[in-house]
Amino acid sequence: MSKIEEVLKKLNINIPNPPKPVGNYAAFSRHEKLIFISGQLPIAADGKLITGKVMKEISLEQAQKASEIAILNALGHLKNACDSDLNKVKSCIRISGYINSLKNFTDHPKVINGASDLIAKIFPSNLHSRIAIGCNSLPLNACVEIESIFEIN
Repeated sequence: MSKIEEVLKKLNINIPNPPKPVGNYAAFSRHEKLIFISGQLPIAADGKLITGKVMKEISLEQAQKASEIAILNALGHLKNACDSDLNKVKSCIRISGYINSLKNFTDHPKVINGASDLIAKIFPSNLHSRIAIGCNSLPLNACVEIESIFEIN
């Protein structure tokens, strides 16, 4: 069992088969040692999309969980990009998080902490940069969308 597989097993984390792109774009692209993962929505393993505006239809805690699901989908694409070997991942470089929120919502970082905290547990040797942005709407009324960049060996 690989090092990352051991970490995932210890944390009881399953990397899902990620959803396929719904448009004319790639799920990920590679440039030298960087893997760019297209924006991922919080589509759970059962195929259900978590939708709604944060603090209107979705609580902060639900949005944090949605952020975690979205980054798990990103990790599924990362795994595909690494030929199923996450040990090739050197670090998470950046997470960009977009939150479907009301105009007076200000806890954007707390929502994206769901994704950041999960990445920190799986890849504890580095910290990534991050941005958390509030949006008036997101595709399919998703409550969150996460884009990410990883470095591989």
